[in-house]
Amino acid sequence: MKTAELGRTGLEITRVGVGAWAMGGAEYDWGWGSQDDDDSIAAIHHALELGVNWIDTAAQYGFGHSEEVVGRAIAGLDPRPFVFTKGGQPEGPDRTTLQSLKADSLRRELEGSLERLGLDAVDLYQIHWPSPDEEIEEGWSTLVALKEEGLTRHIGVSNFDVAQLERAQAIAPVETLQPPYSLIHRDAEREILPYCEEHGIGVIVYSPMGSGMLTGAMSRERVAQLPDDDWRKRAPAFQEPELSRNLELVDRLKRVAERHGVSPGAVAVAWTLHNPAVGGAITGFRRPDQVDPIVAAAGLELSDDDVAEIEAAA
Repeated sequence: MKTAELGRTGLEITRVGVGAWAMGGAEYDWGWGSQDDDDSIAAIHHALELGVNWIDTAAQYGFGHSEEVVGRAIAGLDPRPFVFTKGGQPEGPDRTTLQSLKADSLRRELEGSLERLGLDAVDLYQIHWPSPDEEIEEGWSTLVALKEEGLTRHIGVSNFDVAQLERAQAIAPVETLQPPYSLIHRDAEREILPYCEEHGIGVIVYSPMGSGMLTGAMSRERVAQLPDDDWRKRAPAFQEPELSRNLELVDRLKRVAERHGVSPGAVAVAWTLHNPAVGGAITGFRRPDQVDPIVAAAGLELSDDDVAEIEAAA
């Protein structure tokens, strides 16, 4: 499977990785609906068998449940995949998400993550969201300290804009950034991706398939049937007028996919990897049968004509 160096970390990662957001289950404010843990573990193992070498999770995903699932999946593996996780969103009342970048809170979160994952150190620890904004400097200084203590090998951020990256860079180099990036959400192209490329910051993008919208499996009927505990039920991309535009985009992806003999989801992921600033894409699986059609993106090279057709109405 094709790999790329993640910025200046020295980590050689496969072009796609396992995203464990949906594996957190339903019982919190950003859940994807109910999920079978055995299916999640089987999906992780199948992706690893195909050559994928990293997993991205977060303490916030099910408030530790996703990390517990990942910990079960990697237990006893040698070699094991790289494990990336995130902090800064501790659990609040009624399983709602709080925002804190305070030093003691981030330290507690990482210690809990390590226990659930069964690790002495993670390969990459990231600030999940730059919130509260006034705590960014304290949060980033804390990650620097956690790295110096050996609890994480590398440190990065997620969802930061350029101004926030520069504030962190004034304290210590930002090694990686995890932004949302897909054919539906292209804001990162304007400033963030060029900045990262210029400064040697490794980029792993999340939601390259638009949280499932671009897989080719989504339809008006399926959107209507999403359970109430699936956060996508409330997302603008899954409602009109965006829904119609996005389904038209999926039709273009299907045409390109047919030419290459792959799935529309693989084309959507490969489109993000076509950007030279992007080192890897986080791809979410819930069952092992979902893995092969998407992992194909790691080896898919889109032509300029493919890209032009995909972006025709962008």
